Amino acid sequence: MTAAAAARGRPAGHHLTPARVLARIGFYVLIAIFVIASLFPFYWIVITSLKSQSDLNQGTTSLLPGHITWGSYSFDLTQTSATGLNFGQTLLNSAIVALSATAVTVVLAVLSGYAISRTRIRGKGPVLAFVLLAGFFPPLAMAGPLFLAYRHLGLLNNYLALIITYMIYTLPLATWFLANFFSQLPRQLEEAATVDGATRLQALRRVILPIAVPGVFTVAILGFILAWNDFTFALSFMETPNKYTAPLAIYALGHTQYQTFFNRIDAAVVMITLPVALLVIFAQRRIISGLTAGALK
Repeated sequence: MTAAAAARGRPAGHHLTPARVLARIGFYVLIAIFVIASLFPFYWIVITSLKSQSDLNQGTTSLLPGHITWGSYSFDLTQTSATGLNFGQTLLNSAIVALSATAVTVVLAVLSGYAISRTRIRGKGPVLAFVLLAGFFPPLAMAGPLFLAYRHLGLLNNYLALIITYMIYTLPLATWFLANFFSQLPRQLEEAATVDGATRLQALRRVILPIAVPGVFTVAILGFILAWNDFTFALSFMETPNKYTAPLAIYALGHTQYQTFFNRIDAAVVMITLPVALLVIFAQRRIISGLTAGALK
């Protein structure tokens, strides 16, 4: 190894050749194209939401709004449509339903995942595989039977129907993930706690959960995103506009008998997407660490 190579911290034979430089440039160009292609649809939604209705009526397709206006956001949050739809209320409805479903899912997934990981039973692998398979059952196939069941129970147009449905939809994946996550933690931790007089639940709450925060946090975020973005089940079970969730409200928000207000619709899309985007951006390290730890077996 030469002095120059040693100063650079790599072997002498690994200098950058023109071919390596071109390969790196090509790699970063492909990454840039992929990022731009992925973000452009959302960028188009944002600039459309900032355009006035007169700009849209003129058929403008500029990448920048000629005159930035926040009128669409103000209309969505303050005005009530002819059908009695208020978008601010639907955002609150979505928050209540998504947070409730997430809380129930996390509690049940922690208990069931911990029990599966610490129970010595035959066929644990097939059981976890079946649980995971149930989590990927098509939502459209579940909507019909659930609709009939909720109609019989009188739960249509009730938030409880959505909370139960989201729990059914998110609990299998959360249980499978946390069962694998808890299996990575040494049993000696709770055994030491039980020797000191703690029960199983006390050991789980005081010893295991503080260590399993990345996994629990990841499950909570994924469950919240699935519940927050749902359209199919809300469309199937909610009947009156004042009970709509935010994704369902978009369907009826910017339409009249004679015109479609795309700027109002896109403003609503931005307001729905922004909380999830901020949550993922600020919690990405916990999500990555939780997914990485849960993937190890």
